[in-house]
Amino acid sequence: MLSRISRLTVTALLAALVVAGVAWSALALWFDGPASRLPAVSIAAGMALLSIILAVRVRPFLKGLIVALLPVIAVVLWWASIPPSNTRDWSPDVARPARAVFRGSSVTIENVRNFKYRSENDYDRHWETRTYDLDRIRGVDLFMSYWGPAQIAHTIVSWEFDDGQHLAISIETRKEKGESYSALRGFFRQYELYYVLADERDLIGLRANYRGEEVYLYRLRVPASQARALLVDYLNTVDQLADHPQWYNALTQNCTTTIRGHVESIGAEGPFDWRLLANGHLDQLLYDRSQINTALPFASLRSRSDITQRAKAADDSPDFSARIRQGLPTAPG
Repeated sequence: MLSRISRLTVTALLAALVVAGVAWSALALWFDGPASRLPAVSIAAGMALLSIILAVRVRPFLKGLIVALLPVIAVVLWWASIPPSNTRDWSPDVARPARAVFRGSSVTIENVRNFKYRSENDYDRHWETRTYDLDRIRGVDLFMSYWGPAQIAHTIVSWEFDDGQHLAISIETRKEKGESYSALRGFFRQYELYYVLADERDLIGLRANYRGEEVYLYRLRVPASQARALLVDYLNTVDQLADHPQWYNALTQNCTTTIRGHVESIGAEGPFDWRLLANGHLDQLLYDRSQINTALPFASLRSRSDITQRAKAADDSPDFSARIRQGLPTAPG
């Protein structure tokens, strides 16, 4: 009796795996296969049909399910071999990859974005070379920007220096001209990974003033030495991407899971939590771990951390970073 139940359980799990694998493979062929839609849909449909025939015709049924996975495995191998590129016709706002050159405690960064916006798609392009003294890092902050469902946010990390400078880094998709972001396509090989190194007035002002997003800012409890190590790790990846592109993935290589990767790299990670995926709740996770100010009830902290109106009021001001931090709860000691 137990053997029969075990066999039925294995069969059910394998059948679910085949269904999920066939569905994923069809979508991969649709999105990442031939650019012409007719060949793409024909190949996707053919692959799905082949798996179904194998599952139905091969006996016993359990063996048929295993054989039905062979077309899925073939698609996975093909999909994994698709190379990313740094030489596409990029949208102007992600056209230039940043590079970092270290000299002792100083780092010079090329292509720091500092655009002047009139609307989301109308802007003056300013790519700057800036030098930062790593010994002057005072802290690190986290921006959370909401554009739709409260369960999902875009996260941006920003470093504060004691000379008043701030360097914000946003991990995003690198879109081609005329290309828009699709959450579903983000799970496939449609976008390269891109690190926007920018002035806060650019990154945060764009989202608050011209994209209509709600933006929150939290001061993090991070020692200066750890903040420095984190920035160095980021910049090493930035340099690598300039020569060796990688794919963005909405699940495994997105704005928050990639941050976690950097945190792990410097040995500061905490246990995995579901809010790392539903990152609209990341501030609650940080509060629970006492990594942001806990002197206030969370609801009060969140309300005071909403900088949307301050960012709109600061707009193009040269002291944008100072103005959005006015009245902001301090970092925990």
